[in-house]
Amino acid sequence: MRLHDDPGAFEAFYRRHIDSVLRFVARRVDDPHLAADLTADIFLAALDSAHGYRSGKGTHTAWLYGIARNVIASHRRDRAREAAANSRMAGRRLMDDDDLARMEERIDAERGGREAILAMDSLPEGERAVLELVAIDQLTVTEAAAALGIRQVTARVRLHRARRALEDVASPSVALVEEKA
Repeated sequence: MRLHDDPGAFEAFYRRHIDSVLRFVARRVDDPHLAADLTADIFLAALDSAHGYRSGKGTHTAWLYGIARNVIASHRRDRAREAAANSRMAGRRLMDDDDLARMEERIDAERGGREAILAMDSLPEGERAVLELVAIDQLTVTEAAAALGIRQVTARVRLHRARRALEDVASPSVALVEEKA
């Protein structure tokens, strides 16, 4: 079938099948706008996949109805996902202006932390692990070393290297907690 590169052939195909496709869709949806949209989607899908049509596998009508079933099924899946998302959101309240202002303040207050985390991504894993435990989780170097299964002196060296590396890449607003005794 030469629908994809012959506008005249596609027009004839469309005119021959539009009524049957509209009936097919109208039996499955009750919104006239949705029926029109789905019908258009069906013919667009037919045009897009016309190069793959094989007459030995069935008639044009069967092929077109297969496309129609797929388009409608896809629409129903999309609606089901949308309904599920809406039901998950139903229990959440919308943020008012005060909530939004507090959230913006919180996000702004955490900018340094976000920058530190981004800067830490460039560190080798061992240095990053020690720095996270000491600077973020507030462990002592001794506790961090024990948690990582390394010697305390190794932890101190890694922490020192991590801090020096971050001084080179982090903005001045990124301040890491000094190690506890």
